[in-house]
Order: sequence, then C-alpha cells, then structure tokens
Amino acid sequence: MPSSLLETFSWLDWLAIGCYFMCWTWYYYYCHMRLRTKRCLAATMHGYRYDWMKRMVDREVRIADATIMTHLERNGAFFASSSLLILAALFSLLGAAEKALTIVNELPFTRVLPSQLGIEIKLLLLIGIFIYAFFTFTWSMRQYNFCAILIASAPLPSEKDITPGARNAFAVQAANVIDLAANQFNYGLRAYYFGLALLGWFLHPLVLIFSTVAVVGILYRREFHSKTLKALAAGRDLNVSFRGILQDIEPSATAKPSLSPARDTTPTNTNH
Repeated sequence: MPSSLLETFSWLDWLAIGCYFMCWTWYYYYCHMRLRTKRCLAATMHGYRYDWMKRMVDREVRIADATIMTHLERNGAFFASSSLLILAALFSLLGAAEKALTIVNELPFTRVLPSQLGIEIKLLLLIGIFIYAFFTFTWSMRQYNFCAILIASAPLPSEKDITPGARNAFAVQAANVIDLAANQFNYGLRAYYFGLALLGWFLHPLVLIFSTVAVVGILYRREFHSKTLKALAAGRDLNVSFRGILQDIEPSATAKPSLSPARDTTPTNTNH
C-alpha cells in the first residue's frame, strides 16, 4: 500500500497537499497569535459580546436575548445538517469511484488519467474535512445552548444580594462562552472554505495551491481588513472613522441637491 500510494501521486501532488495543510495550520496559529496584538473581527466582537451581557444582567425582560441566542444556534444547525448532506453525497461518490474517475477525466485542465486510488484518497480527504466541520458545528450548537441557560440563570436587577463584582464576573464569563461558541462556528466555516479549495486538486495540483492561497487571502482580508471590521471598530473607538458604503465617495458627491433661493419654482398659471 505505501509503495502504491507513492506511485499514485507525483511530487507535485505531495507539494500541493503539503502546502494545503501548512496554509491551513499557519492561518489558524496566525489568527490565534494576532488576537491580542492586531484588530480583528474576533477581538472586536468580544467587546460587543461583553457589552451585550453587561446590559443583559441589568435588564428585567430578556426575551430579546433568548431570541438572538436561538437564532445563533439555528445557524450552526443549518451548517451541521448541510455537512451531513455533503457527507452522504461524498460517500455515494466514493462507492462509484469509477464513474467519478470518468467524470474527472472529461473535465478540462485535468491531469492525464488520474488513478482510481487517487480519486478515492481525495474523496476520503474531503470526507474527513466535512466530518470535522460537522462535529465543529454541533459543538458550537451545544455551546450556544449553554449560553441560553446562562441567560436564563443570570441574576436579576432586583436581587440586591448580588454584588456589582459578581454581576460583572457573570457578564465576563457569559461573553467568554459566547466567544467559544462563535469560534467553533468560525472553525466550521473555515473547514468549508478549505474544503472548496481542495476541489482544485481534482483538476491539477497547481490549482490546489492557487485555490488554497486564494482562500487564505480571502479569510485574512475579511478577518483583519474588511469594511465590516472597520464599521464594528468605529462603533467602539472614536478614533476610527467609517462611512459605510459611502466610504470611497467624496463628501461633496453625497450632498443633497438644494433649490436655489433666487429661483422661483412655483408653477406659473398661463391661463388668463
């Protein structure tokens, strides 16, 4: 099996799959290290989650908070169920590897005559990625469920025996649990992105390298340099200026046209 595996893939295939996993691992650790030193979506949203929980403990009615938590949990449920459908399709395709090989051979820009073993290994790798995504989304769902319980058990403003320090500690830890749930959801989405990049391997190893680098670039830009990040940061930092979709438009171009005071716009009656 090892010798046949080595014969199945060329050095370019091994280079491409090595680049694939190295980029995925590097981006994971890069985001983790830059969390406290560089403005990013994860750190900015942590501040909003803390503000949310801080205000939640000061409210008597928390229906809106429970509704938002239910909505967040449903997002994870949607992607978890989608992962199961994708896995079912991949397992069906794995059972018909010969037909898949024929289809791949007919695609443009594919390598010449990929082997059936190569197709099966690529499908198994995709299956592993979406299994990981499924478990990640379901764990995110459970954590959001824990957050809903935290909201239900939060101290009420009328409870005078709860100290301000205890309320603040509760808000901090509730925000931390929401952060953990959101991070797991992000990991699942990241697996979807890299799963799509892996599809390039069915065409050519160079396509896999290009798609992997493109996915890392897209994720990096959205996490650290997106307009959404600027808008979120501007809501908490007065030193950050953001004008939304009008950001790249000159202020004079967005001014509303005004009527000249010297011009009479009243319709003239010409009937005498």
